[in-house]
Amino acid sequence: MAEQLKSCCCASRGDAAMEASAAEVPSERSESTDQRQQLPEPESGLASSAQADENMVLIPAGEFLMGTDDAEGFPQDGEGPIRNVKLDAFCISRYAVTNAQFAQFVAATGYLTEAEKFGWSYVFHLLASDATREAAAGAPQGTPWWLAVNGAYWAQPEGPDSTIAERAEHPVVHVSWNDAAAYCAWRGGRLPTEAEWEYAARGGLVQRRYPWGDLLKPDTEHLCNIWQGKFPVKNNASDGYHGTAPVDAYKPNGYGLYNMSGNVWEWCSDWFTPQYHRVTSAVSPHYTKPTHARSMRGGSYLCHKSYCNRYRVAARNSNTPDSSTGNCGFRIVKAVGVGEEAGGGGHRQ
Repeated sequence: MAEQLKSCCCASRGDAAMEASAAEVPSERSESTDQRQQLPEPESGLASSAQADENMVLIPAGEFLMGTDDAEGFPQDGEGPIRNVKLDAFCISRYAVTNAQFAQFVAATGYLTEAEKFGWSYVFHLLASDATREAAAGAPQGTPWWLAVNGAYWAQPEGPDSTIAERAEHPVVHVSWNDAAAYCAWRGGRLPTEAEWEYAARGGLVQRRYPWGDLLKPDTEHLCNIWQGKFPVKNNASDGYHGTAPVDAYKPNGYGLYNMSGNVWEWCSDWFTPQYHRVTSAVSPHYTKPTHARSMRGGSYLCHKSYCNRYRVAARNSNTPDSSTGNCGFRIVKAVGVGEEAGGGGHRQ
């Protein structure tokens, strides 16, 4: 694609100069500001106090061709070269974590997200009210469609005059990597590695562009929530949604996973490097050397082929671990339990 990096997808916390006070939160939660330090560390394996998640899907151990040499990709993102990768079995959530699930976490722990602690988060300009747009505290120079909105956080996704009352089953957004990791640890799990995420997203297909195949709209049917129209000024929402869609919208992939392309970006556990495919192992790859950013996968409702087509399964993106936006969420991975091991000698994609 274009030589210049194009990314409608995210804005980093350091992109906008902000002077904001902490978002207003109920007093009983304000008293629990230090709660995150009391939570189990990611990948600690500590038992969760949350109810068991019946929506975990077993992904069998096996090998697959990871990455892409797609001419429509972004070489600077490090999408290739294609290589054979081997993974152990794991369980991954069928859906992205919802507002309702994250609300349970907050109610049980008093957790304050980084958006709340910083006092602001990034909201896409067309989703904000006129009053919110006028009061916005700033916008990144390179991506002015992102507004730094005081008081925006997971329960007020478009700012203080918004609510999630009708979005309980939509993916939680305005969560940083650190927030997502804390939730996963509380649930006795962790974030997926990039390799686990891509293996799961492919749904058993070999080197296809999307979780369902190579055509974006087979038989003119919308299969994911991405930008429809002229970005960033007009979204005709022909796929049904201007912003996030419910986590069970559209058809699942071959493994029964929903919205692995579009809707919201999903945090992965790896630190981000464009050299990922060249420097990580071919067996359970995981890039653990700290860089400035963590990896994200899947694309979002803001991606469009004319500007950023990172809703392909091999596409990669990143953001700083303290950043939060209105188009990034996550899903959880857990170890395979006793009696759940995948049999049959593994799976080959």
